[in-house]
Amino acid sequence: MNSILNLINSIVDLYCFTLIVYVVLSWLVAFNIINPWQPIVRSLYTGLSRLHDPLLDWIRSVVPNFGGLDISPVILLLAIQFARNLLFELLL
Repeated sequence: MNSILNLINSIVDLYCFTLIVYVVLSWLVAFNIINPWQPIVRSLYTGLSRLHDPLLDWIRSVVPNFGGLDISPVILLLAIQFARNLLFELLL
């Protein structure tokens, strides 16, 4: 059972890390620090967008609009951490 929990924990850690990379990359593109038309940047941004946008879009539809501030990644990270902690409490 521990090996399954370790695998789940590693997958959740990887997802959280890629979410942070996606947020930072979107900031860098928005502030014109990196060029979004470069093939590597475009493929990385597209891949991360396809991975994270379904959950982020669902959270954005539920959470009210705060103007230019998007707190959906923070809410997603908190929900992931809550689910992980709940899973470990129930199974250990």
